Amino acid sequence: MNNDELLSAYQSVFGSAGEEIYFSPGRINVIGEHTDYNGGHVFPAAISLGVYGVYGARTDKTVAMFSKNIASGVVEFDLEDETIEKGDRFWINYFKGMITYLRHSNDGAKINHGFNLYINATLPSGAGLSSSAALEMLMGKILKDKFLLDDDSISIAKMGQRTENEFIGLNSGIMDQFACIMGKKDAAIFLDCNSMEYEYMPLKLGDYEIVIMSTNKEHTLASSAYNDRVRECQSALKKLQKKLDITSLGELDAKTLDEYSYLINDAVELKRARHAVLENERTIRATNAMKMNDLSQLGHLLNASHVSLHYDYEVTGAELDTLAESAWANGAIGARMIGGGFGGSAIAIVKKTDAAEFKKKLTKIYFDKFGYNASFYDAELVDGTKRIY
Repeated sequence: MNNDELLSAYQSVFGSAGEEIYFSPGRINVIGEHTDYNGGHVFPAAISLGVYGVYGARTDKTVAMFSKNIASGVVEFDLEDETIEKGDRFWINYFKGMITYLRHSNDGAKINHGFNLYINATLPSGAGLSSSAALEMLMGKILKDKFLLDDDSISIAKMGQRTENEFIGLNSGIMDQFACIMGKKDAAIFLDCNSMEYEYMPLKLGDYEIVIMSTNKEHTLASSAYNDRVRECQSALKKLQKKLDITSLGELDAKTLDEYSYLINDAVELKRARHAVLENERTIRATNAMKMNDLSQLGHLLNASHVSLHYDYEVTGAELDTLAESAWANGAIGARMIGGGFGGSAIAIVKKTDAAEFKKKLTKIYFDKFGYNASFYDAELVDGTKRIY
């Protein structure tokens, strides 16, 4: 997006000159779905679709926000207002939560004046590409820079997770915020969500590329069954802890889960735990496959991930299943849903020379079945949230 256009848009909305421009990326997750809040491993990457923010300081305590993507006009609130917004103003909770927790982290003293913020996203909302985390990390990075805060990027990511949990009502893990702010160009992040240890790994796909496939069925995770999945996993963990000295499902391997599965004694909770444990193992195996440049094995593991998310975790749905299964049948070496599920997006690893025909075929299959189009995106892997002007 052009910087001059962004500055001009800010001027038009607020009647003054914008000072700086920031970009916060969305993310894809190669593999490791619904493992972060279960203390497992994930393998995400920041992408070139994201959220732009133009900042301008104010002399009062008012925060004024305008989103190009939401028809709500300029929305204002007091810098010290910590109430959770409802209705049409709900979207500003992503920013309000970050302001609240960063003020608490710094005793409120350093964040001592309001500001204007113009927002324009190239990242589709509700597509399972972490638009919410991109907003949170955008706010966190701006506040850190403009008010000279000591909080590091991982601390800011944790505040983003807390915003999701407490301001939004979604019991999510740390992966999305971590990927958005800690992303690195041309690399994915192998993250242990239990220990917070991480490793950057170049995502070398050779003659292949990752195609993002959006169902264009928006998911609203806070009002979906997402929190039910968290609760079911927590219940299974609590039952396993009667015999096992563990703090998360991510500490288990498949053999141990099998031996102690009788403790769970619930068919649904057993399926949820099985996905969490096996998906964690798949993620570790997938990163090893990447190190060995074994794209065939990586593809098999992506396919297995989708199947597990369909049958054991039950978060896919007809739209995501159609995209993944059609990708398998039309040349992709691996494809699966990404994100929370219940709509959103999937990814496919496709030969570069076949990508255009691949998209054409899947467009027809999807439209014929659902009566509306899927969208396809080619995205580069980029650095995390940063100032760009």
